[in-house]
Amino acid sequence: MDHSPAFEKLCDEARAHIEEIDVETTAREAEGANVHLVDVREESEWAAGHATGAIHMSKGVIERDIEARVPDRGARILCYCGGGFRSALVAENLARMGYTSVASVTGGWRAWRTAGLPTTTP
Repeated sequence: MDHSPAFEKLCDEARAHIEEIDVETTAREAEGANVHLVDVREESEWAAGHATGAIHMSKGVIERDIEARVPDRGARILCYCGGGFRSALVAENLARMGYTSVASVTGGWRAWRTAGLPTTTP
């Protein structure tokens, strides 16, 4: 997907302040205790398929809902979207909210599927 230059700049600026991890590392980490794999895509994207074991909180509501779903600010939170752009913005915001172990998944859902990692589809 082509993104506007301003959006890409915003995401690049966020990436300078966050941790990014690849999908293979994400899959290994997601099996651990106190680790939350979070799909930040829109509801329609989630419904079409998602990483097995993920929870859904779209970019539009995650900052509002995260404290109720993941109250432990030290929990490991691994965010993914379609390609790693929206998740970078989310990861930066969660860090600003005091979450100390947040990462954005490089390549997002597309990289997850390309790697053949487990998915759940309707």
